[in-house]
Amino acid sequence: MFRASPLSFGRAIFAIALAASAWGTGGAVAAMLYSAGGLDPLTVSFWRFLGGALALAAAWPLLRGEGTFSLVGRFRREKARFLATGVGMAVYQTAYFAAVDHAGVAVATVVTLGSGPILVAVGARLWMGERLGGRGALIIGSALAGLILLVSGGDPAVDSTAPVSGGDPAIVSTSARSAATGLVSSGDQVVGATVPILGIGLALLSAVGYAGTILLGRAIGTGDSAGSALIGFAVGSLCLFPFALGSGLGPEGGFTVTVVMLLAYLGVVPSALAYGLFFAGLRVVPSTTASVVALVEPLVATAIAVAFLGERLTVAAVLGGLVLLAAVVFSGPLPRSRPSGPAAPG
Repeated sequence: MFRASPLSFGRAIFAIALAASAWGTGGAVAAMLYSAGGLDPLTVSFWRFLGGALALAAAWPLLRGEGTFSLVGRFRREKARFLATGVGMAVYQTAYFAAVDHAGVAVATVVTLGSGPILVAVGARLWMGERLGGRGALIIGSALAGLILLVSGGDPAVDSTAPVSGGDPAIVSTSARSAATGLVSSGDQVVGATVPILGIGLALLSAVGYAGTILLGRAIGTGDSAGSALIGFAVGSLCLFPFALGSGLGPEGGFTVTVVMLLAYLGVVPSALAYGLFFAGLRVVPSTTASVVALVEPLVATAIAVAFLGERLTVAAVLGGLVLLAAVVFSGPLPRSRPSGPAAPG
């Protein structure tokens, strides 16, 4: 799947959905790292990017049958695009975490993932000539409505003002509901988000990084997906290193077995594997369609919260999940003719 030959359209859709499913597991694992290792979001993002780069570099000879130095020439040929992709990946992650801190999980999620497909649709139209059409607009609108219902449909049993254990994965899940009213997790208390306007701005910045990553991944889609992901992670980790260094690179209790295993999972599954699959799908699937299919991520994250973290969903949240799932399912019909390249109209 990571090799140079493009996937069929159906397999490309499946690859993007699988990538988004892997991303959906990342939030709970990151929250465990906050609790078990005392790491902040910037440091976790740095280790995630570095782990993704190292995992792909180690697997590169098996995937491509050649040394990683073969990527140097490719990077030199398309330096600007790869640098922009790496920066976009880093901005998407870090700005989202900052938005959560200022505006709450629900607001940050709705603004970032909600505006992302719109920005992608506009960018794909202006840059690549991809046409949205009335049906595409209806699918995006339905997906956004489902996302809002899913994220803001609260658990009435959750007392959002009660003291909670800082950094517990369950907080990430339950605060995704309570944050719709401006409540977010901070330290050992759930407190009011202090600067919602700044948080919304950071969420929009995250959406720009997200949209840019999709559009650039589509534009660079003529090469192999593993190489694109590897270079993106390497550039992103370099961008994040100064910030992570300022926050302290290591966990408070040292690199315990638990912390190392969590970091390894975060680097391999929702990073190296997921982005490799995502870039492979982007070689075939139009950018706007890919951005809608990627909304599988909050569906998986919610399913994890219900299955393992004891969260209960309201009727509104269940309805939103069904609407979002329907939008994803109907977003990718087989095209009448296969795109000839990454810039072909979708």
